[in-house]
Amino acid sequence: MREMAKAADLLEWYDRHARDLPWRVRPAARANGVVADPYRVWLSEIMLQQTTVAAVKSYFQTFTARWPTVQDLAAARDEDVMAAWAGLGYYARARNLLKCARVVADEHGGLFPADHATLLTLPGVGAYTAAAVSAIAFDLPEVVVDGNVERVMARLFDEHTPLPAAKPILTQHAASLTPDTRPGDYAQAVMDLGATICTPKRPACGLCPWRRNCAAWAAGTAPELPKKSPKKKKPVRLGIAYLARRVDGAMLLERRPDKGLLGGMLGWPGSEWDDAPAEAPPIRAEWKTVAGEARHTFTHFHLRLTVRTALVPMDRQPTRGEFLTRDEFSPADLPTVMRKAFDLAQGA
Repeated sequence: MREMAKAADLLEWYDRHARDLPWRVRPAARANGVVADPYRVWLSEIMLQQTTVAAVKSYFQTFTARWPTVQDLAAARDEDVMAAWAGLGYYARARNLLKCARVVADEHGGLFPADHATLLTLPGVGAYTAAAVSAIAFDLPEVVVDGNVERVMARLFDEHTPLPAAKPILTQHAASLTPDTRPGDYAQAVMDLGATICTPKRPACGLCPWRRNCAAWAAGTAPELPKKSPKKKKPVRLGIAYLARRVDGAMLLERRPDKGLLGGMLGWPGSEWDDAPAEAPPIRAEWKTVAGEARHTFTHFHLRLTVRTALVPMDRQPTRGEFLTRDEFSPADLPTVMRKAFDLAQGA
């Protein structure tokens, strides 16, 4: 009964304070029978992986305007989807997005499966995403645990085991509170609570609907939770990016292999990324080194790119990549690190 009361308190708060998000069916609309679109729920959850809500909103609106159904996305050209994804990062998500859309369209009749186990068989769908789609789109009582939920659970139960070791414990706590009634709204409510009230720094405990049940608030430990194990220092890798412009304004670019970092994305030909990159110019030219570096941080390392530029004649052929005209190329189609290299060259 106590857990049911906690869920009821949170749902009452959510009904009044739910965030207005472009992929969300608001609680009042759900109460009136409006059903969430599994495609929009799935698309938003893939985009939100390791990315903020603020960054995702415009991308989500662009995608759903251009590809309003999973069948539309499944029929899209790979390069168009990769270009539309540029800037969101973690590009394996975009490749799996297409694979998943095509599996749903071809093998499931364009309908997302509702159950957690079948969702897990789809490309790019892990335990969290499967639970989120099951709960939010189909209102099934799955346990949905993201970073916001972990923080809320650590404080609610005053759990001091550091992450990531605490994940199973926090998931058990979350499971103990997940209701059979309105589980989709409840899942979104916990995430909203973590995003707006139970924030990483300076949680607004005075506004929290769970304050009277929060063990960390009672103990005065809320601001220091969740505990986290020390992070390993990221190594630094070096690289060279070659920006060749033809006299007619066309730029030399290459599409990276499907597997690996920035897989399937357009980028500047360059060297390997390591401790001492070897020169690897893609075309014979008088290369000039741009002052400064294009710096970018990936999940596991920091990258520092030296940028070299050259102007080449019309008849000179590259050994790698191809020239794209002004009409064929837009800097906005580049992943962030490649756009940084372009901006550095433009600034010079």
